[in-house]
Amino acid sequence: MDFTPNENQKMIAQMVKDFAEKEIRPHVMYWDENEIFPIDVMKKMGELGLLGIFIPQEYGGSGFGYFEYMSALIELGKVCGGIALSVAAHNSLCTGHIYYHGSEEQKKKYLPKLATGEWIGAWGLTEPNTGSDAMRMKCVAHKDGNEWVINGAKTWITHGLSGDVAVVLVRTGELLDSNGITAFIVEKGTPGFSAVKIKNKLGVRASETAELIFDNVRVPESNVIGEVGQGFKQAMKVLDGGRISIASVSLGIAKGAYEASLKYAKEREQFGQPIANFQAIAFKLADMATEIEAAELLTLKAADLKNRGEKVTKEGAFAKYYASEVAVKCGNEAVQIMGGYGFTKEFPAEKYLRDSKLMTIGEGTSEIQKLVIARNILS
Repeated sequence: MDFTPNENQKMIAQMVKDFAEKEIRPHVMYWDENEIFPIDVMKKMGELGLLGIFIPQEYGGSGFGYFEYMSALIELGKVCGGIALSVAAHNSLCTGHIYYHGSEEQKKKYLPKLATGEWIGAWGLTEPNTGSDAMRMKCVAHKDGNEWVINGAKTWITHGLSGDVAVVLVRTGELLDSNGITAFIVEKGTPGFSAVKIKNKLGVRASETAELIFDNVRVPESNVIGEVGQGFKQAMKVLDGGRISIASVSLGIAKGAYEASLKYAKEREQFGQPIANFQAIAFKLADMATEIEAAELLTLKAADLKNRGEKVTKEGAFAKYYASEVAVKCGNEAVQIMGGYGFTKEFPAEKYLRDSKLMTIGEGTSEIQKLVIARNILS
């Protein structure tokens, strides 16, 4: 299996790297400290084609595959995990759900706006009392004529406040019925649809997170994605692909932490020589480099399967689980290598560590990934 980067991957990686250095890095800590979601920067990334990377050109997207998508997220993650997360959520979840499961009419209506960044997308599955246990969701909808009326709440929703459109999973059948959940497209400004920003997060603070509130929100029948009752199955497929994106963001964070550590270790002197000369530090760097390489190969394999239209449930879980844990380890080791300096915001290590932790939680915790993997290898 040849994973040598193609010309498109190299081109996109360089473009994103240049963009991130100019438009993102100078503002990273200001956005982080003040929990600012830079919508203007998201719009610029839309103009560059980064908000519809795998969406066909006929719908306003870039028409690339998951290798190119990986390249973009890795470069963004090296600079800011929060911005990378926002791009991943917009592409894989909201936009991806409509692309893979929506009707032709829905694709033509929403994808051109989402893929170009004219609109920002959100996706809602988690609720205040149901995270991994999504089958017990309490947000419900009932049919009223040719409309559906939604009541309830969703939480931990990326772009919940600033998003122009949200794809939400709502119970339309009996509790615990996998055929009793339906996906709806809800536009911002719909009466009864509101959001509240979630503040004081540990990391990825430049990525907006909110709680969505539905108070007798009416949506037309035409906004149902696919068939009524098929939303949960759609969501599981969306998450399979989404986990490749989180693995890619994790790789970016891990690589950023590693590269910062390597540079510091070569420059920082103790006992009359660079600390990189000491085996204790050199071995940490060796472990980081090895585990990043392994995580990248797992993610590339999952991306390859996704590009070929094959099932990626197990491989996506492999990649997401391992890469996210590697990101945390690399962030932690970066702080350790930089010592007291690593514990301050003057150096990048502490932010890599803070941003990394969400990767082991969002789009299925590490424990859920193990469950997915175990079910697949034992079936």
